[in-house]
Amino acid sequence: MLSELGFANLDELIDATVPQNIRLDRPLGLPDAKSEAEALTELRDLARKNIVARSFIGAGYSDTITPPVIQRNILENPGWYTAYTPYQAEIAQGRLEALLNFQTMITELTALDIANASLLDEGTAAAEAMALCRASVGAERTTFFVADNCHPQTIEIVQTRAKPLGVRVIVGDFSSFKFDDTVFGALVQYPATDGAIYDYQSFAKDW
Repeated sequence: MLSELGFANLDELIDATVPQNIRLDRPLGLPDAKSEAEALTELRDLARKNIVARSFIGAGYSDTITPPVIQRNILENPGWYTAYTPYQAEIAQGRLEALLNFQTMITELTALDIANASLLDEGTAAAEAMALCRASVGAERTTFFVADNCHPQTIEIVQTRAKPLGVRVIVGDFSSFKFDDTVFGALVQYPATDGAIYDYQSFAKDW
């Protein structure tokens, strides 16, 4: 490649292509290299300085427990995943089977006809659910209700997704919200963003 481009060596190529004003004009101040054992020892010493504290941030950022049987037989089971990243076309049947099993379990637990899966995060799932509700009822209904006790990041993602769809998002108290003919869907959260537990039975019946 250097010969084809007319350069004698790699340094000449770098000099011709990388602007001088973004290049460092001195050697990097790096310490002497360590062996693998020395590096691991230093990293362990640094890790011991960490303080494990209880998080009270809320908003979905809370500790979770993954049962070992789930971790070993699903998350660490090579039959359930592949070497490919999820967005590549070469995705194997293992991941598809896992998604199908998950959706089947959710539909059985909720007694609903459908369940979504393979989404990046909770906010994205909520936005996709809103889009699905809108598509199922048609364009004549334009209002989507979001309970104000949902995660703030989820509310913002739903609002952002609603703009290009021409959807009007109402954020408010679920206990006092009144449905009308313009509403095509609603989003509530359980538990709420502050960890509170609410009974949505009467809210669902009003719908």
